[in-house]
Amino acid sequence: MRHLNYIKNHRKVLYHTLLTSCELNTHLHEVDIRAEEMYDRLVNQLKEQQGITEQLKTDDMLAWVQSMNNITNQAREIVNNEVIYSI
Repeated sequence: MRHLNYIKNHRKVLYHTLLTSCELNTHLHEVDIRAEEMYDRLVNQLKEQQGITEQLKTDDMLAWVQSMNNITNQAREIVNNEVIYSI
């Protein structure tokens, strides 16, 4: 939905081209798949880089939650900039 709103408001020619050629849903689906895959990959990479493990979750739940919130926010920001709000 964020990508749809983005192309509607900022890439009007692309939006109308996709809409009239009946490729809008396909395009949105492809963007969604790319975004989900990138997000999952980034979260796993960031967890590994920062040493966030299940052991930390067991030992210090609050630190694990804080770390995971930071990681998910970083991954979401990267996905937004590289996939959702770009063409």
